[in-house]
Amino acid sequence: MAASSRNAREAKRRVQQMEARRGLRRDQDKRRKRDNVLAISVGAGAIALALILQLTVFSSNPTEEEFAAAQEGLKSPSASATPTASPTNAGNIPKPDTAAGKTFTGELALNRGTLGVELDGTKAPQAAAVFKSLADQNFYKGLSCHRLTTAESFGVLQCGSKSGDGSSDQSYTWGPLENTPADNKYPAGTIAVARTSGNAFGNGTQFFIVYKDTVIPADAAGGYTVVGKVTSGLDVVNGIAAAGVTPGGASATDGAPVEPVTIDSFSLK
Repeated sequence: MAASSRNAREAKRRVQQMEARRGLRRDQDKRRKRDNVLAISVGAGAIALALILQLTVFSSNPTEEEFAAAQEGLKSPSASATPTASPTNAGNIPKPDTAAGKTFTGELALNRGTLGVELDGTKAPQAAAVFKSLADQNFYKGLSCHRLTTAESFGVLQCGSKSGDGSSDQSYTWGPLENTPADNKYPAGTIAVARTSGNAFGNGTQFFIVYKDTVIPADAAGGYTVVGKVTSGLDVVNGIAAAGVTPGGASATDGAPVEPVTIDSFSLK
């Protein structure tokens, strides 16, 4: 009888140990699932952050590396990317009707040579109005062309940053996008508007001159406004590009021009 009691107690102890181990496994499984969910959430957050950073860095024009990444990962903008209510431009932005239906011609005089230019107020009235107004104010005199890209299918010279380092002037932003290429192709001689990435109302004072046929993928907001073209002197920009990009930067094909480029004047009539 005593032996039977001991056996019963031992059996009960084994059952309790087994139940305890089962409970521990259940708790471990729950923690593992919770940790997995957390890891997935953190991973998703990291991916979202990476995309945000990619689009943020895409500001103005994409670098060669961002261009390649965009080709791989970015998709065509969807209707949902369009704001539900169109933002309005501030009072310091000229009205598009001041340029609508007009063609402005003139010269962009750089310290390296002069380009003949033409702005199209029919296809891009808001952009043409902005650049005509800034040119009339001599805004560009003394500013630099701070960025040059020399990749095989990405060749632009970017100018017009008030600070000289490519950052945008938050007191002077405008939209909407106009005359953006449906095929993302920007032929040599194109003059287009640099902007903050993912923002159709992120245009500012900066523009870029395409000196060889270039492909720039659209981002969430769309493409880049083509405001006009170079009518003469594109060889000046080709000469700047031939000198190359200042070594030591993040990219061998994207950075400041070896030969510093400044704007002597920008006149339109």
